[in-house]
Amino acid sequence: MYPVVLFLHNLVRWIVLIIAVVALVRAYLGWLQLREWTEADRRVGVFFTSALDTQLLLGIVLVLLRGISTLGTTLYEHVIPMIVAVIIVHMGSAMVKRTAEAVHKHRRAALWYTLGFLIVLLSIPWAQPLIRGF
Repeated sequence: MYPVVLFLHNLVRWIVLIIAVVALVRAYLGWLQLREWTEADRRVGVFFTSALDTQLLLGIVLVLLRGISTLGTTLYEHVIPMIVAVIIVHMGSAMVKRTAEAVHKHRRAALWYTLGFLIVLLSIPWAQPLIRGF
């Protein structure tokens, strides 16, 4: 079971990164071009947070399957920062929902999503194979 979940966790990593880039591009372009906030902008934010939630769930399953005692420094280098990134992206998404003006929605999405994305990038164990199992 562990190898299957690990493979999915690795695969979803790329989905998270791709959706994050799309969300960031839409947010920054919307902010800089003073575009209206569209349903597509909202949806890409939902996809980004959902992909992160899925990744977090898979990570929790991995920890439960392997045992928390085996984490060692991974807890501080990967697990905790990833949880923080998920919280930050969710906070940004919530703030976007509460904002009325389109340009402010884009700006908030850009700033919060960037912060979450940077934490994700810094916390990924890049020394691991790009996709395990291949």
